[in-house]
Amino acid sequence: MTLEQIIFRLFLAVLIGGLIGTERGRHGRAAGMRTHILVCLGSTITAMTGVYVNTVLQTGGDVMRLAAQVISGVGFLGAGMIVLKNGNIVKGLTTAAGVWATATIGIALGYGFYLGAGIGAALLLISTMLLGLLEKSKRRNETFYAELADMSILNETLNQIKAVFPKTPDYEVVAPKSGKQGNIGLIISTDKRYKIDLELICKIDNVLYVVED
Repeated sequence: MTLEQIIFRLFLAVLIGGLIGTERGRHGRAAGMRTHILVCLGSTITAMTGVYVNTVLQTGGDVMRLAAQVISGVGFLGAGMIVLKNGNIVKGLTTAAGVWATATIGIALGYGFYLGAGIGAALLLISTMLLGLLEKSKRRNETFYAELADMSILNETLNQIKAVFPKTPDYEVVAPKSGKQGNIGLIISTDKRYKIDLELICKIDNVLYVVED
């Protein structure tokens, strides 16, 4: 591989990983842009290292061996993103699968399979964005995102937020979309039949802003 090829493949890894991670981060998921960039970049370097060891050092080993370890290794990273909520609701499967798929795209880039990596990245983004919107339109629940300024009084703030709703809503604590250290995000889900005045939530002292998710 030439220097230009190395730079080009690593640049594509950062670009594609960033695009996929941005979509996940926009929904307040733990694995955002930085995580996906690192996964894609690391898997690309791993694949290129396998090519280098086989062709330059001429060790005669299997050029796919290093990359194969990435596929299984990223599975452990994804497992850490899956959580069980309220005893029976599994969250984080889409993000975990996205991280695993991002790693395979990085491997393809490392081997120079640009067409497959590009089409795979496009389909991955379409699947997570467009199909996610389709699923959201079919839900009976309406979802809001609220960002809180002080996580130390989370329980007190939650009690004030719950008082706004006719029926106690489901909620999930997530990473803040603003990325500001010390802030905390909150995904609130409630039945669409209830009309919620978001201004009432915004008036709560610890709430910075509320938007439809």
